[in-house]
Amino acid sequence: MLVDVKVPVLAESIPDATLLDWKKGPGEAVARDEIILELETDKVVLEVPAPQAGVLSEVLKNTGDIALSEEVLARIDTEAAATATAKGGDGGAQAVPAAQAADEAAGSDTLSPAVQRLVAEHDLDASAITGTGKGGRLIKDDVLAYLDAHKPSPAAPAAKMPATAAKPATPPAPSGARGERRESMSRLRMRIAERLVEAQHTAAILTTFNEVDMQPVMALRKRYKEQFEKTHGVRLGFMSFFAKAAVQALERFPAVNAYIEGNEIVYHDYQDIGVAVGSPRGLVVPVLRNVAQMSFADIEAAIAEFGAKAGDGTLTVEEMSGGTFTISNGGVFGSMLSTPILNPPQSAILGMHKTQERPVVVDGEIVVRPMMYLALSYDHRIVDGREAVLFLVTIKEAIEDPARLLLGV
Repeated sequence: MLVDVKVPVLAESIPDATLLDWKKGPGEAVARDEIILELETDKVVLEVPAPQAGVLSEVLKNTGDIALSEEVLARIDTEAAATATAKGGDGGAQAVPAAQAADEAAGSDTLSPAVQRLVAEHDLDASAITGTGKGGRLIKDDVLAYLDAHKPSPAAPAAKMPATAAKPATPPAPSGARGERRESMSRLRMRIAERLVEAQHTAAILTTFNEVDMQPVMALRKRYKEQFEKTHGVRLGFMSFFAKAAVQALERFPAVNAYIEGNEIVYHDYQDIGVAVGSPRGLVVPVLRNVAQMSFADIEAAIAEFGAKAGDGTLTVEEMSGGTFTISNGGVFGSMLSTPILNPPQSAILGMHKTQERPVVVDGEIVVRPMMYLALSYDHRIVDGREAVLFLVTIKEAIEDPARLLLGV
């Protein structure tokens, strides 16, 4: 029986997908739920599993082709024998039944890209790790648990260096060489470029600045970080403070949390905050939902999960859809000051920057404090200058006096 392999149902905001990589070729055995190809959209990379075990009998789309939602990409013959062969006792070749070949393939070829990277990075033997996924498939959590269980003690000799560290560096180009190369832009990079240009062309973008004394938050974090981590199982960072401060400011100035649609202004009575995260494929913005109802621990846990998924390329379309406001932290890369660009159709974005000790005047005296510049880029069509300035002042006051976040004042 022939079974269709289709493009997953795509969100309304994603018109199509590009075939990124086939993991299997025609005639090869596949196991049920084995990843057989990857699709790239303008937001995420999607892994497409085999719906049934069998032999990949027909491939209808090639790498680089565009495919629509639910379009048929290939067909699997669930009753055919695989062209892959197994050696017999006389050294000859024997045809392998599809089910048997699929089971054999499942042991080594079903590793997701995230698992493959972890295994290669730490030079692990995948067969030595017990899989807890469907059908015994090895998943990322299995590898992380294995690494945690086999973590060397501080006094132990240095472990074998990861395979990636042992690779020789790419030799430099010959002196005086003036080579050029061309690479196709990824769907994500093209979408980023499109949206940034759209923001510049359609919105009246202005940026207002302020600076914040980080000492109160840093002191609070230092005092409670160990107890916080023991209690909640997640590190206490600074982003949760800024997310909570943003909620307070968005509630006071609802225009910053709104957007323009035609001749109407659409206001939100909730705060879904996008957090800009760097990934190997470019900048992505997963969204924290209903931040007003989230605890500090909830926020930190969600951000940590987003960061891990961004690195693995496993963020879902749902996790990056929507959002009423965005926070971008260029400070993690050393940025001192910048003017962030809006994430359409949102009307504002908050830019955080590097915390650096500087002399400031406090109560008539010059003291050294850890200071951070803040930037709020906003759409002047909907947000007035007064609102933008007071919004940023609200953020500043909340960070410099964290008790405000608890008392709502």
